[in-house]
Amino acid sequence: MKIIFVVDDSAVNLIKAKQALDGQYDVFTMLSAAKMFSLLEKITPDLILLDIEMPEMDGFATLKKLREDELTAQIPVIFLTAFSDEARESHALELGAVDFIAKPFSVPIVLRRIANHLHINELIKKRTERIEQLQNNIVFVLADMVENRDKVTSGHVERTSEYIKVLIEGMQEQGVYMEEMNGWNKDILVFSARLHDVGKIAISDIILNKPDKLTPEEFEIMKTHSQEGERIVNQIIARTGEGMFLRHAKFFAGYHHEHWNGKGYPRNLKGLNIPLQGRIMAIADVYDAVTSERPYKKAFSHEEAVRIITEEADKQFDPKIVDVFLTIQEKFRNIKETI
Repeated sequence: MKIIFVVDDSAVNLIKAKQALDGQYDVFTMLSAAKMFSLLEKITPDLILLDIEMPEMDGFATLKKLREDELTAQIPVIFLTAFSDEARESHALELGAVDFIAKPFSVPIVLRRIANHLHINELIKKRTERIEQLQNNIVFVLADMVENRDKVTSGHVERTSEYIKVLIEGMQEQGVYMEEMNGWNKDILVFSARLHDVGKIAISDIILNKPDKLTPEEFEIMKTHSQEGERIVNQIIARTGEGMFLRHAKFFAGYHHEHWNGKGYPRNLKGLNIPLQGRIMAIADVYDAVTSERPYKKAFSHEEAVRIITEEADKQFDPKIVDVFLTIQEKFRNIKETI
């Protein structure tokens, strides 16, 4: 059964709405936007009926806040209002409202409007799922192209994606950088991490698969993969529009070699000026590089990798994220041993 939220500061209106919708929908009524946002932490509705004239936070401010969060941005919102004019309707549509219903409302009209918008939303969801599946397939192809060319990093993309997943989960559990991660979809984030090395497509096979340690000149060329990766993702954005998936991918690709102390590349960014995605990937990327065998070096042990990352806290790595890593480092070991 579809879930409907009704938000109105009038108890009478809430009772009337619940009586009209009960039996056809699972209805939750709330007297304020604050109560709705509290419930949204546990339940995601299929549609929201939202009063405009409310104290503390009115309908416009509520809708704006909904649209700012990736997790609630796509929920269709129908405004309930006793006052309707062209300026209000225009503002509401700009914010993303899908319809207006005048109060006092007619039950048949409310039911028909809800049914119509739920049907439209279902069609949009199916279309979005098809687009996301296409996008996912493209990501796999790009990631595989990189990994198939780079003969010395087998399994790197898969492992780093899993490292990112457990690191994000650890940060969420420990409340680290929660404000920056507000609205992030973990699944989208983890999947976009697969493109962090996409810029290696532009690197010569001679350098990419060299069996010996790179010369300083060759290393400078290798370093350009960060900028190339960001450029590639920006080209995709220019053609398709920027969504959260591509935004994450751009930051993973362009910033995962920046260092907390400003001595990384390509921009020599320092501290919090480095996008969070880059600071997270830095740890996942280095852990996998250190614990993997290369033609010019042996694989270091898990313990040695942990020691290196610990010593580089506040130098190469964000110290807060290192603290999280240390509490979940056994999960990194397990991933390394299984992938």
